[in-house]
Amino acid sequence: DGTEPSHMHYENDENYFRGYEWWLMKQAKKRNPKIKLIGLPWTFPAWIGKGENWPYDYPDVTAYYVVSWILGAKRYHDLDIDYIGIWNERAFSSKYIKLLRYTLDKHGLQQVRIVASDRLWEPISFVLLLDSELHGVVDVIGAHYPGTKTVPNALLTKKKLWSSEDYSTFNDEVGAGCWARILNQNYVNGNMTSTIAWNLVASYYEELPFGRCGLMTAQEPWSGHYKVEAPIWITAHTTQFTQPGWSYLQVDGQLEGGGSFVALTDGLGNLTIIIETMTHNHSQCIRPLLPHFSVTPQKATFYLRGSFYMVQTLQVWHSRLGFESGNSSLFQQLHPVMVWKGSFSLYLNVDEVYTLTTLKTGQKCGCPEPPPPQPFPSNYKDDFNIRNPPFSEAPNFADQTGVFEYFINSSDPGDHVFTLRQVVVQRPITWASDADQTISLIGNFQWVNMTVTCDIYIEKQRDGGVFIAGRVDNGGIYVRRTKGVFFWVFADGTYRVTGDLAGEEILMKGLSGVRDNAWHTLTLNIQGTSASGLLNGYPLWENVTISKPSNGWAAIGTRSFEFAQFDNFHVE
Repeated sequence: DGTEPSHMHYENDENYFRGYEWWLMKQAKKRNPKIKLIGLPWTFPAWIGKGENWPYDYPDVTAYYVVSWILGAKRYHDLDIDYIGIWNERAFSSKYIKLLRYTLDKHGLQQVRIVASDRLWEPISFVLLLDSELHGVVDVIGAHYPGTKTVPNALLTKKKLWSSEDYSTFNDEVGAGCWARILNQNYVNGNMTSTIAWNLVASYYEELPFGRCGLMTAQEPWSGHYKVEAPIWITAHTTQFTQPGWSYLQVDGQLEGGGSFVALTDGLGNLTIIIETMTHNHSQCIRPLLPHFSVTPQKATFYLRGSFYMVQTLQVWHSRLGFESGNSSLFQQLHPVMVWKGSFSLYLNVDEVYTLTTLKTGQKCGCPEPPPPQPFPSNYKDDFNIRNPPFSEAPNFADQTGVFEYFINSSDPGDHVFTLRQVVVQRPITWASDADQTISLIGNFQWVNMTVTCDIYIEKQRDGGVFIAGRVDNGGIYVRRTKGVFFWVFADGTYRVTGDLAGEEILMKGLSGVRDNAWHTLTLNIQGTSASGLLNGYPLWENVTISKPSNGWAAIGTRSFEFAQFDNFHVE
C-alpha cells in the first residue's frame, strides 16, 4: 500500500528518525512493555545490490544494513528488536542467514533471534534438515497464510513455528470470524505458537489495494475519526489473558461439534482457555481457500488435571458475531464459571468466542467517541514550511513509489527554503512491482473535478522531469498500471499530458520553456471531460479530452528515480 523510507537511502547515509515506525514501536511499548518487536525487510535500497536487483550478491553489505537498523533502534529510541527476518516472501540465501547471525553476534546482539523465511514452509524446512549449521542459527520458521496447516519437515526441525503473516482480510464481522478461527487453529492444526496480522491498523486510503484489511480502521487523519472494529475485540480474547512467554498446553483442541479450543499457562498456576465456534461462511479469510466444514451448537465439558485441579472459578469473556441478525456482542464479561472437582461444562452456540481464565485483569475500555467522519478537505494547501516536523514526511501524502521528505534548501534565500523533496535516486531492490516513476497520492478518490497547483523544481539535468496529476486511480502493488491525468514538464524544455503514470498514452505534447534548477508553477485543471494546464499562471495547453478514469486522487511525482522538489501544493 505504498513505500516507507529506509534508514539508509544511500551508502553514506544513516537516519533513524524517518517514517512512522519508530513512533509506532515506542507507542506499542508504552502500552505493553512485554510486546515483541520484529523487523522484516520488504525492499532494499539499490546500493546494497551494487547495480544488481538482488540482495545476496554482497551478503556482508546486506547484513550491515539490517544490523545498522537494529543498532539504531536501540541507540536512538532505546528499542530492543527481538526478532529479525530475511526478505519478505522472496528467496532466502543460506550463506546470508549465517552471515547475518555472525554479524549480529559480533555487535553484541546475541539475544536477537532469526525468523526464516517468511514465505512457505518449504524449501526452508527441508534445507534446515540438511544443513546443520543453518539449523543452528534459525530460531523460528515463519510461514505466510498457512491456512492453519504445517508440513512434516517443519515439525521435524523441532523449531518454533509461526504464522508470521496472516489475516489480511476486510475487517467486518467475517474478518473477525477469520481472525478468531486462525488465532486458535494455527496452533490446533499447525502447531504455530504465533500468528501475526497484516495489518495492524488500516491507516491508508481505503481505495488502495487491500483497503480496510487491518484489525481496526483509522484512515482519516484530517478528521481524527477512527473505528475499533470487531477483530480488535477478537484479538483481546487472546492477548488480554496471555503474554509472550506463556506456553500452549498440548491438548487435542478439536471440539466434537466443530470449532476449537486452546489452553495456555504462564507456568505459575494461571490458566487461559480460548474457545471459538466459527462457521465456514462466517470465517473465510482472504487466502487460502477454506475447505468446507460444519459447526453445530454443542455442550462441551472440560476437565482440569494436575496443578489446575485446584482451580475453583474461571472468569468468562464472551463474543458472539451476529452477522445477518446484526446483534453482535463483543468482548463482554459474563458471570464466572464454577469448577466442580476439576470440571465444568459450557453450552456453545455457533460463531462465538469464549475466554475462560484465572486472570482477573480483562477490560473493555470505555473510550470517548472519536470525532465524526469527514471527507478529505475540498480545498487543501501545504507550503511545507515547518522547521522541526514531527515526522520526515508531509501529512496526507501517500508515497506509492519513491519517498517524499521535508527538505531545507540552505542555498535558496527566496520563497523555497522549506520544500518537499523526492529522495530515492535509484530503483530499489523491489519487493512488488514499483513504478519506473515516483508518485505520491493525496486527497479523495471520489474527486471528479479539481484544480491542482504546485511549484516544482527539477534537479536532474537533461532528462529530468516532474508531474502533477489528478483523477489518479491506483497505487500499492498495482502502481505500474496507474491511470489518471498527468501533466509533465521536462528539463529539456518540453511538456506532455498523458493518461497514465507510465507515460505511454500521450494526450498532448509541446514546448514549455521549463528548465532544470529553476522554480516553476504548474496548474492542472480538470472539469468534466476536459483538462487544461497552466505554466507560471499562463495557459500552456487546453481542451484536452479526458475519457477515463472518471475520478481519483491528486498526485505529484517524478519521471524517474531522481531528486526533485515541490512547494506550495494546493488542490481544490
